[in-house]
Amino acid sequence: MTPPDAPPHDATPDEAADKPHVTDKRRIDPETGRRRDAAADAAAPAGLAADAVGAAAADAAGPGDEAAGEDELGKARAEALDLADQLARRSAEVYNVQQEYNSYVRRSKADAAAQRQAGVNEVVESLLGVLDEIELARQHGDLTGPFAAIAEKLETALAQRFAVERYGQVGEEFDPEVHEALMHSTDAEASATTVTQVLQPGYRAGDRVLRAARVAVSSPA
Repeated sequence: MTPPDAPPHDATPDEAADKPHVTDKRRIDPETGRRRDAAADAAAPAGLAADAVGAAAADAAGPGDEAAGEDELGKARAEALDLADQLARRSAEVYNVQQEYNSYVRRSKADAAAQRQAGVNEVVESLLGVLDEIELARQHGDLTGPFAAIAEKLETALAQRFAVERYGQVGEEFDPEVHEALMHSTDAEASATTVTQVLQPGYRAGDRVLRAARVAVSSPA
């Protein structure tokens, strides 16, 4: 039997093994007086584990994945530049086709107008002899009756539809572009070469001379 005044001694391993183990399941800590939170204590290790997994994943997706992403971005940019270049080329081709078409339309219209005018000129030139006879008959007073009405209608139709006009007057200045001098004389009082006689009138359709006026002229001595 141990005396009451004997100091306590540490338990031996055999005594510790024989001593019963008690788990404290109290929700209130007797020392702090606070409620114990088992879920929080259990979640802390889990949170640390999740952080560790995230860090490991970040390490795994490191420089290699970044380089791959840069390669994909570079390819996308190259494809975009190529498409832009193709679009510019196609736009230029369309523009050239449009310009060629517009030029073709202009040429076609010009050719059609020229052919039409050539046809008109050919018809009018074939009538110049008739117009000369009408003018001679008028000068001699022979343009009368039904023939006068027909002649007037013909001259009016040619003037209104095809802009055909007769020209050549005594006293006008000689112009080699529209006159053909068949006779020439000099005049000391003349200041310029002028028409003194119209031997055969000229005809023009618009700006085109169908036949030059055949005249006699007088020039300064």
